[in-house]
Amino acid sequence: MASLGFVGAGQLGEPMVHRLLDAGHNVLVCARRPELRERLCRKGADVTDSVERLASSSDIVVSCLFSDAQLHQLAAGPAGLVANARPRAILVSHTTGAVSTLKRLAAEGLGVIDAPVSGTAQDIAEGRLAVLIGGPTDLVDEVVPLLASYADPVVRTGDLGSALRLKLVNNALFAANVELVAAAMRAVDGLGGDGSMLLEVLQYCSGGSRASTSVAAVGDVVAFAAAAGPFLRKDVAAYVEAAEQAGLGPGLLDTVIGAGHMRLAPK
Repeated sequence: MASLGFVGAGQLGEPMVHRLLDAGHNVLVCARRPELRERLCRKGADVTDSVERLASSSDIVVSCLFSDAQLHQLAAGPAGLVANARPRAILVSHTTGAVSTLKRLAAEGLGVIDAPVSGTAQDIAEGRLAVLIGGPTDLVDEVVPLLASYADPVVRTGDLGSALRLKLVNNALFAANVELVAAAMRAVDGLGGDGSMLLEVLQYCSGGSRASTSVAAVGDVVAFAAAAGPFLRKDVAAYVEAAEQAGLGPGLLDTVIGAGHMRLAPK
């Protein structure tokens, strides 16, 4: 069995580790915070605060980091992942970020798989996190059984970068839909009604969407913006950067996001 390392045991990453352990995998987790290492150790994980040890001990490293900047910090330098990786090591990146970041890592000798996710910590705990996965077929075949510990479905999308491209557009579409939900609530208020009541009505009517359901789950747009805004802004910025690099001019998605009141578009 391939040795497994994990980095990024945060809001989503920690329940992933739990599911991997419950499925019988031995997991070495790299974590900076002592209280997190202690908690994971009690759960049955091996723990370290050294990226160098993580890299040199793992055939497969699963990364659930927030941003490309964190992924670069993990990989770079003499004590980083690239310099200390085992031969034929595989990096599975759950980060929603730039395709170019992963291609640079692949060019430095890592086997890289992009595996952005869609779902919540509760979805992970129940083994039903949606994962898109792109990369060389032989590497994807090797890691899918691991991901099945917490993911269902695992959707194969093609070569390296294909999953991230789809996820970036999905997240831009979701951001646009959230802005439309907020605008629709303001429209109801402007017509003399109760905008908050629209969230309940949309559960049963044709205008409802995953966006309206997500806003309703936390109560209102303000609460949703506080909880999800930082993630959406990061993902929208990555989408805009990718679109610019591909030579795409601003389209309807950009217009809707940019015109919204939640300020999800990059400045």
